[in-house]
Amino acid sequence: MIKRVIAVICSVILISSCGVKTGKETTAVKHTENSAELTLEEKVGQLFIVQCVNGDMSAILEKQPGGILMFSYNFDDLSKDEVIAKIDGFRAALKVEPYIAVDEEGGTVVRVSNHSALAPEAYKSPQYYYGIGGMPAIIDNTIEKSELLSSLGINMNLAPVADVSTDENDFIYARSLGQDAETTADYVSAVVRAMSNHNVSSCLKHFPGYGNNTDTHTGIAIDNRPLSEFYEKDLLPFRSGIDAGADAVLVSHNIITAADPDQPASISPEIHRILRDELGFEGLIITDDMSMGAMAEYDTPYIKAVLAGNDMIIVSDINSAYNEVLGAVKDGTIPMDVLDNAVERILESKRR
Repeated sequence: MIKRVIAVICSVILISSCGVKTGKETTAVKHTENSAELTLEEKVGQLFIVQCVNGDMSAILEKQPGGILMFSYNFDDLSKDEVIAKIDGFRAALKVEPYIAVDEEGGTVVRVSNHSALAPEAYKSPQYYYGIGGMPAIIDNTIEKSELLSSLGINMNLAPVADVSTDENDFIYARSLGQDAETTADYVSAVVRAMSNHNVSSCLKHFPGYGNNTDTHTGIAIDNRPLSEFYEKDLLPFRSGIDAGADAVLVSHNIITAADPDQPASISPEIHRILRDELGFEGLIITDDMSMGAMAEYDTPYIKAVLAGNDMIIVSDINSAYNEVLGAVKDGTIPMDVLDNAVERILESKRR
């Protein structure tokens, strides 16, 4: 308890020294919005959404990451004001306004609402709200969820889950709406609009659709379905979310053999071509967590992720990822225009 009090006091001192207000007031930190003002190293830093750690974040913040992904343990024993102060401390240390992201899907995946100091109760799954009140109940919950996140300084929710699943045996079923493609498409569109109206960026996942695949946290999932099934079913909610103005799309680590039999979707240029060219998506493309077991056997995965077309990469170890990408830019493996285009999309997304 004493250590935690000391840590909070130190955080407040750091924030005060940076001219950032604590509590519920909006911070007044000035951030760079022009890529021309960024060094090469700072541009590379923008590509990463790094997992937040409990403890000293200085080494991570020195890399100037484009985003910070917070997990349930990052909120343990903290009041709302302490969470705000913690996030304001991150913002004050970064040259470019960061994405502060969480997975607050509801149901089996909650990071914030499962803390009694932050919410009355953990949000239930989309299936629950749909079951008790249809789409209006979904929208009401999305508004409540977004207002909570926004009040804490969290500006991106890695949601909604746009995967189509109607089979309770599917790994992704409990996290999905559990309805057919058309109903899921309506759900995704409604959630994206509600999030946007309440100051939280949306991120559709897991492109191009999980289907009945296994958990890629522990190993590779291979999807042998024909592409026609994706176009007829799985891509419909993603199209709907994109049309509704989704800010980002998160790409899975599943191998879609009909599109690219050799590489996970997250590092497949063909999967990214489908998303950009066929679905017309102009926002941020983000990888799923690159520390997941499905990526363990691939060499230079961060370079492959950038060259495939991702704008941002979720990482747990920013040092190795940052060094790999920075070295590849310096030696020409990653062309400078590829880096610049990604950074411009990131900055434009943050401006919005």
